[in-house]
Amino acid sequence: MKIEIKNVSHTYDVEVLNNLNLNLTKYKSVAIIGVSGSGKSTLIRMMSGLEKPTSGEILINNYDVRDDAYKKKIGFVFQSHNLFPHLSLKRNITLVLEKTRGFEKAEAEAIALKNLSLLHLEDQVNKLPKNVSGGQAQRASIARALSMDPDIIFLDEPTSSLDPILTHEVLKAIEELRDLGKEFILVTHVMSFARAFADYVIFMSEGRIIEQGPPTILDHPQTRELIEFMEKVR
Repeated sequence: MKIEIKNVSHTYDVEVLNNLNLNLTKYKSVAIIGVSGSGKSTLIRMMSGLEKPTSGEILINNYDVRDDAYKKKIGFVFQSHNLFPHLSLKRNITLVLEKTRGFEKAEAEAIALKNLSLLHLEDQVNKLPKNVSGGQAQRASIARALSMDPDIIFLDEPTSSLDPILTHEVLKAIEELRDLGKEFILVTHVMSFARAFADYVIFMSEGRIIEQGPPTILDHPQTRELIEFMEKVR
């Protein structure tokens, strides 16, 4: 994966991202960490093209993230599952495939069942989101993202609303996807997962990238900000 972030700033009522610059190649899984309000979720939304920065430019795998061609190559998993509540897990996937990718019903159903099975949901496919656990609903959301056959999967704190048992369930499912040949950019507050899954870690504070490198930076932080952060999350 190639990531180029050039002089990116973003402002809502206050400055959320402050002149970010980043140039990465070769990494398959990049984790973004930091305290709440540090700009992590804003950055991942910019990198996925869901939002546009106030200033600056983001290129991923040589695509401008604002291009429609790029948006067809990504999948996004939100903090909450964002499933349509009135549709079954299967229909949550087939509807998107039919409406946005033009698949016929039978083909869309085959893709949905394949990916729900991959996430160990083959016995839940006809249930509504309210009738499955939070972990199962989030895994269905991941299956929906996979069904788009993306090159890159973005995950924005996919376990933030789950208890520890369901968190383990979802993170284990994500780890099993490592062999699919996909690339991952994720925001997480679970440091054990960042260590195990990511091959590059970006630590943010107050809208800036403070420290970055392989997951070993979590065990040997060099900046005051990361030292203090790790003391709180260990």
